[in-house]
Amino acid sequence: DEFSKVVTKQTMASVQSNVADIICQGISLNSNYTSRLVPSKNSTDILEQVGNKTECALLGLVNALQRNYRQIRENMPEEMFTKVYTFNSVRKSMSTVIPWRDGYRLFTKGASEIILGSCDYILRKDGEVISFTGDKKSRLVNNVIQVMAADGLRTIAIAYRDFVREFPSANEVRISSEPHWDNENSIVSKLTLMCIVGIEDPVRPEVPDAIKTCQKAGITVKMVTGDNINTARSIATKCGIYKPGFLILEGKDFNRKIRDDKGEIQQHLLDQIWPRLRVLARSSPTDKYNLVKGIKDSKLRSTREVVAVTGDGTNDGPALKVADVGFAMGIAGTDVAKEASDIILTDDNFKSIVKAVMWGRNVYDSITKFIQFQLTVNLVAILVAFVGACTVQDSPLRAVQMLWINLIMDTFASLALATEKPTESLLDRKPYGRKQPLISKMMFKNILGQSLYQLTVLFTLVYLGDKLLDIPSGIHAHNPVNTHFTMVFNSFVMMTLFNEINARKIHGERNIFSGLFTNPIFCTIWLGTLVVQILIIQYGGEPFSAHRLDTEQWFWCVLFGVGTLLWGQVLAFVPPTSVQDSAKKPNEDFDIVSLTELSNGSRGRILWLRGMKRLQTQLKVVNAFKSNLQRLEELKREAAGGNERNQNDFPANPPSITNLFAWKPAAYKPAAL
Repeated sequence: DEFSKVVTKQTMASVQSNVADIICQGISLNSNYTSRLVPSKNSTDILEQVGNKTECALLGLVNALQRNYRQIRENMPEEMFTKVYTFNSVRKSMSTVIPWRDGYRLFTKGASEIILGSCDYILRKDGEVISFTGDKKSRLVNNVIQVMAADGLRTIAIAYRDFVREFPSANEVRISSEPHWDNENSIVSKLTLMCIVGIEDPVRPEVPDAIKTCQKAGITVKMVTGDNINTARSIATKCGIYKPGFLILEGKDFNRKIRDDKGEIQQHLLDQIWPRLRVLARSSPTDKYNLVKGIKDSKLRSTREVVAVTGDGTNDGPALKVADVGFAMGIAGTDVAKEASDIILTDDNFKSIVKAVMWGRNVYDSITKFIQFQLTVNLVAILVAFVGACTVQDSPLRAVQMLWINLIMDTFASLALATEKPTESLLDRKPYGRKQPLISKMMFKNILGQSLYQLTVLFTLVYLGDKLLDIPSGIHAHNPVNTHFTMVFNSFVMMTLFNEINARKIHGERNIFSGLFTNPIFCTIWLGTLVVQILIIQYGGEPFSAHRLDTEQWFWCVLFGVGTLLWGQVLAFVPPTSVQDSAKKPNEDFDIVSLTELSNGSRGRILWLRGMKRLQTQLKVVNAFKSNLQRLEELKREAAGGNERNQNDFPANPPSITNLFAWKPAAYKPAAL
């Protein structure tokens, strides 16, 4: 019947004084002296835990037994210790040997089922020591340990052993000289069990929701712990990690299943386990490392899995290092764990991992938004400049106008599109694959569709705009500042500005204004660009090759710009068919690209350099075609005047549209194109 009774905080007084003394001594001395309880800054009634949380919980038991652990430690400082066997993840215990009377006393604490295997005696509540047989051990395991573990309690066994020089009791060992302390297996054996302690590590209220969010986002959460399998099952069930149909294994069973007859790990055996494995209990750091590496090396799926690992201990270092993303605990984590990790969670909160994923996906989406917007502007600008230079012998877009367009496209757009705040909707879709194309089929459709619309409008304005809008033609005009080409330039900028709103959505969303006004930076940049464009058109004059437009002409330019929004709604009905959509099919368990970008602080500089390089390239293209056309005009005038020219200085046949890319003008390097 004793083995079915559990002492609670309310029944602590029933513990005999001599039993409480030895239990408190074993707890206070056989722990790191850095673990302690200090008064909380916020409340005098609550003690704050400093150091190892398990040891702090045991010190709380000492306080509940109305003993002072500080006084016990002062009477036995660490310098007086004879031998300390520090905690080891393999033996899952810690032992300390202290001088006692004319001999020594060994205190041990650790995983209950492991310590029980080394116990031959047990201390009754009245202080009597009796033998601890196999039948009693089974009753203790069934009635106490398994019951506690099923409730999610971590069970710790506390035991001792005495070494005396004469008159040994039944549970004491007689010594004539100092024992050989290096023989740990012999020293830590034939122990006397004092008590089994159940410690609850309560699940934080936000953790179940955070894990549910991860699962919805395509992230599979696996629990690797050193706890008892029943404790691990209870906690995993509360968190939502484990559900019926999935697999729970202990470390020894895991190793047996993944190794062949020679004891070597086989990938095909591991592939049979890890997809269904949700909890790995009583595991060692090696088990954790093998699981992470095995998932990474698996070819079970078409794309390699991406693995993130959390850890706080020194033994977690190898797993943190081999993982794609290592998360170390900023508060409880050791220096080794922090050094081996990629990201440090300053609040030790699992929910912060969800935030990291959300921010990472937001950064990735910001890059793709910018690329979609930039490629559309690039494609339209280059084709308009190229075709215009070839057909009307003059570029509808002047160099300074191209400079302003590129300033909008690269600098302002990158700032506007990169400052979108992450939303919960980012976690409603699956992760991107490692080899997923940066330009998805949805983006490809939007780029081509918007380019087609803008090119149609601009070419119509270039060739028919003077007739449709009843304005003087700018083709072959002697004055570079004319209403015709100003309309082309202004319409292009308006369509670019309104398409910037379209570019905010890259997954086929219909409501492009969703969250628009929650981003003040985007709104400020967009409105600021619009104001500057108005000033350039109305007051820029000759420096910007801009002619002042009247109200009707402005109406048409803005109408063309608004048309990009309407055209975007039309494109939403067109099913993309070219490349695989990352938002539809999950490929991996974690978003490693996003998290890598999250920690990269040079993204703005990279975008700036890339934008400036493209700007230089486009200006070179325009200048090259312009200079070649000027040389053609000179040849015509010289031919008309009867002048002859060396045929080796210029090709006999001027380039046509069909062979222009094969022709290499002297002033332009093809590699730059």
